[in-house]
Amino acid sequence: MSAAQFLQGIYDFEGAGLDAPTLLDPALTYTVPEGNEAQLVYFRGGNSCGELICVTITRDAEPMRYFPIGAHGSTHVALRVVEDLLALTRIEIHLAAPSGVSGQAVIDVGLMEI
Repeated sequence: MSAAQFLQGIYDFEGAGLDAPTLLDPALTYTVPEGNEAQLVYFRGGNSCGELICVTITRDAEPMRYFPIGAHGSTHVALRVVEDLLALTRIEIHLAAPSGVSGQAVIDVGLMEI
């Protein structure tokens, strides 16, 4: 049976450098249940600040996908059937921004357990 899962919300951030992504919020983690697989379906993100930020989806603590979001910008990327995430794979949403830059990020990631 398929089940949709979502990692979403509006989160405050403060940048430590574009080369220093950090977990945006502990709520933005997902582990594929044992016995299942999952697929990323889409990523939507928005950026309230006047500088470029970069959202990174990590898989088991390694960068998997990068999503640069321009100043006061947004992005929507369809990811369906890019690759399967095997059971117990852990996904986290990290964010990097220039040092001292702060703002809010709108995050909406859709996954489908299969």
